[in-house]
Amino acid sequence: MEWQAPAVVLDVRPHGEGGAVVSLMTEAHGRHAGLAKGGASRAQAAIWQAGNLVEARWVARLADQLGAISGEMVHPAAALAMEDALALAVLRAATALAEGALPEREPHPRLFRGLVALVAALARGPEAALPDLVLWEAELLAELGYGLDLTRCAVTGSAEDLAFVSPRSGRAVSAAAAGAWRDRLLPLPAFLLGQGPSAPADWAAGLRLTGHFLARDVFGIQHRPLPAARVLLADRVAGLGGQ
Repeated sequence: MEWQAPAVVLDVRPHGEGGAVVSLMTEAHGRHAGLAKGGASRAQAAIWQAGNLVEARWVARLADQLGAISGEMVHPAAALAMEDALALAVLRAATALAEGALPEREPHPRLFRGLVALVAALARGPEAALPDLVLWEAELLAELGYGLDLTRCAVTGSAEDLAFVSPRSGRAVSAAAAGAWRDRLLPLPAFLLGQGPSAPADWAAGLRLTGHFLARDVFGIQHRPLPAARVLLADRVAGLGGQ
């Protein structure tokens, strides 16, 4: 058994004498692990950093084996993000979510392409990537069967003035229909509806919104908390937004 494909590095764990178990995401093979011989060595350690784009090759005698992985660097996203703490936080949050949420060896090509686009957006700065991360998280929820319904108000059926989301149903609620319940609803930033530019307060609201449903519906059913990297990012962005 063998495949070769572009991949995003999600996670790496030391294994044995100088080896590493590497978890990747590819378009056709989903989240896929393999043993990188010498993966923890000085020569290879820079390749197997979470967030890097690599050209990976996986080989195994049988399909259900861990198999061996080798790779060549395509884009050193992890090293580039080291220069900006917020960029690094975005990268680590995205890879940790993919690693923790996605079933092993189950293809999710849209999520793969979205993750690659997110890594590319970081080249323009974390401010460009943060809205993309929130949108990618919403896509992650949808791919796993927990999609948000942001098309119409759950109360009135109107598509106008959508401003909140019900934390129970994941459905949008208009500002007029929120009434006395608005303090119990999650704010819906306009960029999630494809409307207008966004600012730190909007990113914080978006991360709070998707984080609520990720914690409840994706990680909660696994009896696990949100990845620490995702929690740290939300706290950092909330500080930017003065919340």
